[in-house]
Formats: sequence, structure tokens, C-alpha cells
Amino acid sequence: MTRRFVAQGTNQGFECAHCGVLVAPLKNGSVRNHCPACLHSLHVDVNPGDRANDCRGLLVPVGVEHNAKKGWVLVHRCEKCGFVGRNKAALDDPEQPDDFDLLVRLSTRSNDGPLLR
Repeated sequence: MTRRFVAQGTNQGFECAHCGVLVAPLKNGSVRNHCPACLHSLHVDVNPGDRANDCRGLLVPVGVEHNAKKGWVLVHRCEKCGFVGRNKAALDDPEQPDDFDLLVRLSTRSNDGPLLR
């Protein structure tokens, strides 16, 4: 299966299902899929940006990796179905950058449980 990024119509703001923060859309042409305050997300995509997944479980940040091309990448695990996915951190967003302190804390722990704020 080929992964295809679908951005049209999906770069919208949302209220975080974990902490309730109102999250604005990204301004850099990409699509935000996680909360910048708590780094949680929802399992809504089959392919990045398509919003075609029926799971809708809470994606909990369980790790962080560094990718030479993408920079910092968050690792999420779905509480509902166990899916593990990765998404680029949005540290460069001028309005709502990801919480760098949480990202650092996440990078210094094992990937076996949720990040607690």
C-alpha cells in the first residue's frame, strides 16, 4: 500500500480530545494532527491527512525520534487499537509551536507508556 498525503480540506483547527486546548491549523502548508500543548492526537487517518480511519481512538505520545529529513518525529500509540504511528513535530509554527519541554521529556524516557504532564 502506498502512503499518500492528502492535505486538501484537512488543515483545520480542532479542540484537543485530551486536554481541551483549541488548536489552530498550521500556517506552513502542512496539516497539524496533534495538540501542541500535550502532544496527543486522534487516530483519524488511514493515509496521512485523509481522515478516513473509523478508529478515532486517542493517540498517546510514547516516544520521539530524530529523522535527518523530517527533524523531530513524535511516536504515538492508539489507546483503542494499539496502532503505532509517527508524525513530524511542529516546532517551527509561529502561532502554536509544539511544547519543546514536553518533547525533550518524551525523548529521555522509554517508549513503554504515556507521557504524563
